[in-house]
Amino acid sequence: MASPPSRWILPGAVIVGMTVALMHLGWEYSHGGIQRHHLLNDASLPAISNAWGLLVLPLLGVLAGWEVSRRTCAHARAWWPAVAGFLGALAAGVALSVAFVTQGEPAATQVMLGVLMASVLFPTYRAEYLFGFVIGMTAVFGAILPALVACVPMLISAVSRQVVWRLAQYALRRSTGAVAVRRG
Repeated sequence: MASPPSRWILPGAVIVGMTVALMHLGWEYSHGGIQRHHLLNDASLPAISNAWGLLVLPLLGVLAGWEVSRRTCAHARAWWPAVAGFLGALAAGVALSVAFVTQGEPAATQVMLGVLMASVLFPTYRAEYLFGFVIGMTAVFGAILPALVACVPMLISAVSRQVVWRLAQYALRRSTGAVAVRRG
């Protein structure tokens, strides 16, 4: 079977997003109330409620489900690379959360450096990576902060894979006259 029916991808991603958001907010509500986080951890800056996760996670699920469905069905590509990307980003989000909770900020910084290095090699600008990363960090940080943090590796990945890689391909093609392989 080359790909799952496309009608399952989008609703499945939305259900996952909504379920994670409801579980997280239910746990927070029953343990002292829904938390708010100040921007840059500065009390003088506005606070963002974790309740926004009820909107953000399903929207990220819609984005990821739509993009994966479009990419796999319209271009006759296999669906497993998208699942692998989602699971890898989920593992990175969980690792970052566990490092922060158990070892504090220095360990989380080390994990984040690894995520940044991986973003040069993998297409973390894709929606399924964002969705997995945010879900992996939701239990500790809510959905908004991980979505904002994920913008940095996504930007690094997009620039390295869409600009630097293509410039290198162009230079190689010009110098050798060889046909370039398209990646993306």
